Amino acid sequence: MVNGVVNGVVDGVRGIDGTMTTKTKDLWKAIERHLAAERLELDDLELTGRGKGRTLRVVVDAEGGIDIDRLAAVSQDLSRLLDVEGDIEGPYRLEVTSPGLERRLRRPRHYEKSVGREVVVKRPGAETLRGVLVEADETGIAVEVDGEVRRVGYEEIESARTVFRWQRAPKPGK
Repeated sequence: MVNGVVNGVVDGVRGIDGTMTTKTKDLWKAIERHLAAERLELDDLELTGRGKGRTLRVVVDAEGGIDIDRLAAVSQDLSRLLDVEGDIEGPYRLEVTSPGLERRLRRPRHYEKSVGREVVVKRPGAETLRGVLVEADETGIAVEVDGEVRRVGYEEIESARTVFRWQRAPKPGK
């Protein structure tokens, strides 16, 4: 992590060009405050696109996960909040979602929550690591690959994501 930047994201908030703007920082604060009152966590916030094609993507999480009905209610609440406090010029689409089974890891908190899960970590000019995330702290991560623990600083990470493996259920009686 360099000056709070992990994978081109400053403190979890990305504007169109991957940097934090005053607008996205203010949005983060307003949304995070509202979600905290609802015992929810603002996991990520991204404002992408231009003109009529802009999307404000809000990723929400909760202890034990979040279901579709709760996401729908949060979406309605955030829509009203943004009408009052949003200060977003022009049209945009609000997308409220959960992190999902496979998720991008962009903030140190994402890595911390994913310890014990299988991950793929891409590093510029170096091999891609695929293994189990065994540690995450303020400076970087440790991934176990083929029995060997490899330490990677956040500044060395180009992109990272969790991996979900579908496994067949055993046949009855076997």
